[in-house]
Amino acid sequence: MTLLLNEEQAMLRDSAQAFLAQRAPVSAQRALRDRHDPLGYEPALWREVAEMGWPAAAMPEAHGGLGAGYKGLAAVFEQMGRSLAATPLLASAVLGAGLIQELGSPVQQAQWLPRIAAGEMLLALALEERPRHQPSAVALSAVRKEGSWLLDGTKAFVLDGHVAEHLLVVARTAGQPGAEQGLSVFMLPATTPGLRVERTRLVDSRNAATVHFNAVQVDVDALLGEASQAWSALDRVLDHARLCLAAESLGLITEAFERTVAYLKERVQFGVPIGSFQALQHRVARLHVELELLRSCVAAAAQALDAGDAAAAPLRVSLAKARAADLSERALNEAVQLHGGIGVTDELDIGLFLKRARVLQQTFGDGVFHRDRFARLSGF
Repeated sequence: MTLLLNEEQAMLRDSAQAFLAQRAPVSAQRALRDRHDPLGYEPALWREVAEMGWPAAAMPEAHGGLGAGYKGLAAVFEQMGRSLAATPLLASAVLGAGLIQELGSPVQQAQWLPRIAAGEMLLALALEERPRHQPSAVALSAVRKEGSWLLDGTKAFVLDGHVAEHLLVVARTAGQPGAEQGLSVFMLPATTPGLRVERTRLVDSRNAATVHFNAVQVDVDALLGEASQAWSALDRVLDHARLCLAAESLGLITEAFERTVAYLKERVQFGVPIGSFQALQHRVARLHVELELLRSCVAAAAQALDAGDAAAAPLRVSLAKARAADLSERALNEAVQLHGGIGVTDELDIGLFLKRARVLQQTFGDGVFHRDRFARLSGF
């Protein structure tokens, strides 16, 4: 299978590029930040996004999806990275829909997936409990009691948690924190008694939440799949999200790189553009090479996921995410420095790119996490 986009995927990318340039430029994200928007995204924009089919891009056609695969969806996320567009696409269409596809019964899939594909339903994954990504370290407990489940604990860094209608909660039904076995996924309304959602504002002004569970009682049909058997499905769905985040990072770094090169051509010092200075040219050349390597890693990871290559996909995804995390730190540091003193002011958009890059770097595993995962998957 080729690493290149097919005609349908290329059309999806091109339409996303044109739409975001017109409807969600960087200035739109700046405006959301400045007015402390209570939602953190534009519902009108989300409706247009749904009409364009982005939430349905990677879903199977049987459930209202487009079947464009993760290569197509990654191309959309790359364009979102270039414009810093804020939408609930990752939380709902990748994480939420992914877990329902993996763990839900045919009835649950038929009930929820078409609504997610149409953008009519917002979901959020409640997984993290520690400052750093460690998906097996779940301690939030789910205890079976008199025909129901009782959930107790706290979840942090729940992406789009405060706007989600339903939460997909990863809970421990067996074993100890750190064990991959013993995890279960429950789907419950955000209005469930005993559940409290607390919005948190991230450095990039995006949505996240802390969710507290105080003896939250849910029916047995809230469980997706079998109790204590969710790890494999969760790991696969997280890889889908990691690919999308790597693709978004690719777009973000590309845009910041191009803006920096344009600035080097415009800024004049000692009577010449500073881009003519060989020392700066070398720094930009090295970034260009690293950027093209990341592009290849993202394409290879998307190809492996679409091919269903269970052996290669996790390795390629971790490689792409690790390179994206490391390069986003280096490239955005360079972008700020190459802009000089004005690069650290809020006057330029480059600071918005740096802040978003820092959040993407940590979300679902930074470079350290994914290099370790790559080594373990390789048998070291």
